[in-house]
Amino acid sequence: MYMFGYFLMATAKVIDIILVVFMWIVIARAVLSWVNPDPYNAIVRFIYKITEPVLYPIRRKIPVGFGGIDFSPVIVFLIIIFLQTFIVRSLERFSAGLIQ
Repeated sequence: MYMFGYFLMATAKVIDIILVVFMWIVIARAVLSWVNPDPYNAIVRFIYKITEPVLYPIRRKIPVGFGGIDFSPVIVFLIIIFLQTFIVRSLERFSAGLIQ
């Protein structure tokens, strides 16, 4: 049973790393929204392509308000923190119980 515990622990770590990387990509998207980047730049297109499927549904449900400030990255941060706290920590605790 310890092998399944280690598998769950590794899965939790990979999910945690993916969430942290995605959070940094969302931060880069927010910084890009402050400047006027070249839309044909490969990095800018990659960042937009990765973040738009997550940010667009939030923007559609919560209209931009308060002087045109986009709060969708903040909501994505809260969702990522929830996922890290709930799913990743639960998997880590469960796998630690299987290992012992």
